[in-house]
Amino acid sequence: MDEKKTLRARMKEVRAGLKSPEKDKLIEENVLSAFGEEESFFVYLSFGSEVATKGLIRALLARGKKVCVPRIEGGVMCSVPYAEPLEAGAYGILQPKGGEETPCRVALTPLLAVDGEGYRLGYGGGYYDRYFALHPDVLRVGLSYAGQAVEGLPREKTDMPLHAVVTEKGVMRFL
Repeated sequence: MDEKKTLRARMKEVRAGLKSPEKDKLIEENVLSAFGEEESFFVYLSFGSEVATKGLIRALLARGKKVCVPRIEGGVMCSVPYAEPLEAGAYGILQPKGGEETPCRVALTPLLAVDGEGYRLGYGGGYYDRYFALHPDVLRVGLSYAGQAVEGLPREKTDMPLHAVVTEKGVMRFL
């Protein structure tokens, strides 16, 4: 666990140095190009140095797509329809005030690092891995800057690999 903790701290710094509105826009365009035919999206509400999702959510809604976002209830992450106003939830992350669990086809996921087999390093809460285990049919897609790719990541048996990662340089598919 110390290895992951150290790696998380380092990759937070790396990601902060990679962030730019221009890269965020390219990632948005690459998501729409690669997955725009899908009808429903579970999209994280970005904060800090994460790949920005506000513009992507607006673009998906403008295309008539169903957009859901995470809501933490009782320590469990669920997918609920995007609706304003938003309130601060777990860790200060914005979330809708309510909403029923709604399945989506594509889950757009934040990450700190990703390896060549699609394993992601998150923040360590396990929310996404538990969500993916409960929803095995969802297409798991990470949003990342190209510089967040690493050779290999420490893994636990509960870690769920991504199907793809979208960066400003394009889409990498794993499964």
